[in-house]
Parts: sequence; C-alpha cells; structure tokens
Amino acid sequence: MTKADLIIKGNAVFTGLQDQPEALAIAIKDNKIIHVANEAEIQDYISPETEVISAGDRLVMPGFHDAHLHIMLGSLFSHYCVSLVDVKSSQEAVQRVSEYAEAHQDAEWIIGTGWDHTAWGEKNFPTRYLLDEVLENRPVILLHAEGHYGWVNSKALEVSGITRDTENPDYGIIYKDNEGEPSGILIETAISLVTDYAYDFSKEQLSEMVSQFLDHAAALGVTSVNDLYASRAHEKLEAYSVYKEFDEMNKLTTRFHLYPPLNGDIEKAKEQRALYNSGKLQLAGLKQFIDGVVTGYTAYMLDPYVDQPETKGELAYTVEKLEKWVLEADQEGFQIRFHTIGDGAVRLGLDLYEKAQKENGVRDSRHALEHIEVIAPEDIPRFEELGVMPSIQPFHMALMPRESHTTRVSQEKYAYIYPNATLLRSGAKVSYSSDYPIVPLEPMLELYHAVTRKDITLEDTWNEQEKVTLAEALRAYTVGSAYSVFRENELGTIETGKLADIIILDRNLFTVPAEEILQTKVAVTVMDGQKVYEQDKVVSI
Repeated sequence: MTKADLIIKGNAVFTGLQDQPEALAIAIKDNKIIHVANEAEIQDYISPETEVISAGDRLVMPGFHDAHLHIMLGSLFSHYCVSLVDVKSSQEAVQRVSEYAEAHQDAEWIIGTGWDHTAWGEKNFPTRYLLDEVLENRPVILLHAEGHYGWVNSKALEVSGITRDTENPDYGIIYKDNEGEPSGILIETAISLVTDYAYDFSKEQLSEMVSQFLDHAAALGVTSVNDLYASRAHEKLEAYSVYKEFDEMNKLTTRFHLYPPLNGDIEKAKEQRALYNSGKLQLAGLKQFIDGVVTGYTAYMLDPYVDQPETKGELAYTVEKLEKWVLEADQEGFQIRFHTIGDGAVRLGLDLYEKAQKENGVRDSRHALEHIEVIAPEDIPRFEELGVMPSIQPFHMALMPRESHTTRVSQEKYAYIYPNATLLRSGAKVSYSSDYPIVPLEPMLELYHAVTRKDITLEDTWNEQEKVTLAEALRAYTVGSAYSVFRENELGTIETGKLADIIILDRNLFTVPAEEILQTKVAVTVMDGQKVYEQDKVVSI
C-alpha cells in the first residue's frame, strides 16, 4: 500500500460534503489526497517517515479560495502605503500623510488608501490645498476606500501634467473648482493620469510585492485566488511575468487564476491563455467594468439617484462596445467577469450574457457578475437560468455607513441592497471573495458578515433575511470559488483524488459564538501537499 507523506487527523473535519464537521483522517501523498477515512482505517497509510498532524478539536477544512482580489494592488496598499482606513476627518488624514512622509523620506511618491469622506460626515470631497499645507514639493495620491477615485496634491497634478485645460478621459472626471482649476479629486479613469507616474516600480520591487502577498495569503489560509483586472487606473501594476518566474521556480504557495482585461484584444488574451496554463498559474478568463460605485454616482441604476435625480450613473463603455467584446470572447471560449454594482449594470450584464448564448450557443461558460450591491428582484432567477455566477463579497455591506446607499436609492429597493442568501439559495452557483485590498484579505471578516449581516457599527443587522449558514458560507468560499475557475474536481472539498490544499484553524467555528469568528486564526496551511504556514508546533506529533 502507498504510504502517506502527511496525515492530518481531527475531530472536526469539514470536507464540504456535509453540513457539519466529522471525525476523520486525511492521507496525503505528494500533492494529492489519497484517502479520507476514520482514524483506524488510515493507520495502514502511516510509515516511519510519515508526518502526522493531530488537529484535535480544531477545524480542518479546505483552503480558502478568494474569487475576487487584486494581488499587486493589495501588496502595494499593504506594504508601501499610508493607511487612512480609520481616520475621522480630512484634517486627520492630512496629518497621517504628513507623519508617513516624514518617516519615509526616500519615497518619491506618497501613496495612500482607505479614506472615505462620507464616513467623516463631510458631504464634499477634500481638496488638494489641504495636502499642499503639509506636502508642497512631494507628489501625493490617496485612493478612496472603494478605489474608484483619488485625492492628490498640487505636486502630483504638476508631475502628471494635469492643468485647467486637461480634458476628462473616457469614463473619468477631473474635478474642478469654481475657478476652473483641478480640485485634487480624480474620478475613475482620471486616476490613471497620476498612477501612470506613481506606479513606477522596478522588477525587484514587483517581485518583493509578490513574495509579501504569498506570505500574507498563507498565514490566512488562502490557498487559491482569482486575480482580477483592477481597472485602467492600475494597469501599470500588472506583473504576470513575475508570477511566471515564481511558478517556474516553484515559489507559488497560492494558486493564481488570472483575469486580464476584456478589451477587444482577443489575440493577446489567447496568447496569455496558452502561456499561463499550469496547476498553480493559469489564465481563467477576462474581466471588465460595466459601471462604477454608488458613492460616486457612477454605479449604473435602473432609476435616477434619489439625491441626484439628474443621473442614473454611468456605463464604463458603450453597450455596443461591451456587446462586441462579449460576443467575441464568448465565441473563443473565455469566461467573462463583469464589475456590476448598480441594478442597471446587473441587468445589462445578464442581458449581454443572454445575447452571447443566443448568438454563440449555450455552453458551460460560468460567466460571472461581481459585487451586485443593488439588484431588481425580477433579475434574481436569471442567474440560474443563464448559468451566471454571482460573485459576492459579504464584508462590503459593512465597509461604509448604510446611508451611502439608502440615501441614493428608493425605499422599495432597500431589501435588495447587498443580496447574499437570496442569490445563494436561488439555485445559482455563488463564490465568495474579499476584493482585497478594498477590504482586508482576512476570510474571517467575510464569514462573520455573511452569517451575521452586521453593518459597519458591528451592532445592527442589515437586511437580516440575507444571512447564510456557516456551512453555506464555507462552501461559497471554497468549492464555490473552485467552481468559478472550472476546478471543482480538483479543489474546494476534502476528497480522495483532489489536490491537498487544506487548512487547520485554531478553533472549531461550528461550536463557538459568531463573534469568535473574528478572533479565529489559522494554525496550519497546507498547499499542494506542502506545509506553507505553521503558527506553532503544538499540533505536530
């Protein structure tokens, strides 16, 4: 009989096949699970060289698969930026930037992220002049919490060549004051006018960012990710060639599934699909934006915004262009993922996918819609009917005050803001993710808000009918995400024959109060049969 390299045994193994964990043992040889059974039956797989990990009452489960994030942007924001997530005012943000700049004298650009003027109780955007007071001669760019607009100082405008005469780019706005001068706020694609200069990183720096991400993911039990195109504002951070080098040197400790932009360049996409095609690095599909965000009035709605009735939001591209791109990519067998936040964008996304089925024929495409913060109830059953996947980030509902949405849509839509259980139980296949770095990579945050529906206060629930069970949430974050990249036969559950991507948590989530989810840590991460993270040695025997 084949002997195992590694045995993991425990009293609480969540395989993903049942709603509750079971007492089981898992035998691993090379990078595969070779047997799952009770502890007595697994004894024959043990040799003197076999390492045995006894998890006791800790939860053993498949590794988390984050179905929507941005690797390079996340590493940039985590390690090379000033965080403004917890500041309470524009003045506090400016002070934080000043302190960061003082401590990082060698940084040519000061990059920051996480500010949100609505959380400060300020209706108007901050201006460049506030930043000029503390940093006059070094360029600054601060990305908003949602990543769809930026706040810059005068030096950044100067370096980037933005003046009162600079025209708005497609699907972008350079905010200007009453005198016609740039105010320091850049919306959507206008951000790229500055980031094209700010993101001037060497290959060594890009490699360091990848390494930092891999270490971070392993410590959080994230063994697979979908790395989605982050927008025209961040194209210069693309580092696929670095990923390829890591893969060839066997340094990837997380599986990368790539989604470059859907932009009409189908030949380049086909070349990338052939180039990135290994077990740890593969092109999984293409991604693009249909709309923006509710807070910036760029999310595309079916009805006018309540507090700005002159607009329904904006489309990132014309319907004609989006349709052309979708039909072409679908014909070539690509999976497509669309950023769709407003109910108008969700409907358009579904319409585009339906059009592709009528033109190209029905296939197992697994096209997806990302975010879905507002949805019309009549569009909910269309996901199952069309085989479209809802891609949900459960923590997003607690990212900002409710008023960021409830003041902008009619009361009739309140029950359909940040849907979760409704989509998950509609018959559609759902995947979970973080959208890192818009929120932390930490899966426990997503699980907590999925099962509790706690809003930003962490006290009140929002649309309580959208709560899901812990088992439902775990499946969406594992096998649901594996399904999103056509790998449910390799990943996402603990079964014989599957790849050995398994984690051990420091407690059993099924037996602790929901509040303890936020305190839960990963004890061991196994990816491709190898231990890539170990919190301590107490579980090894």
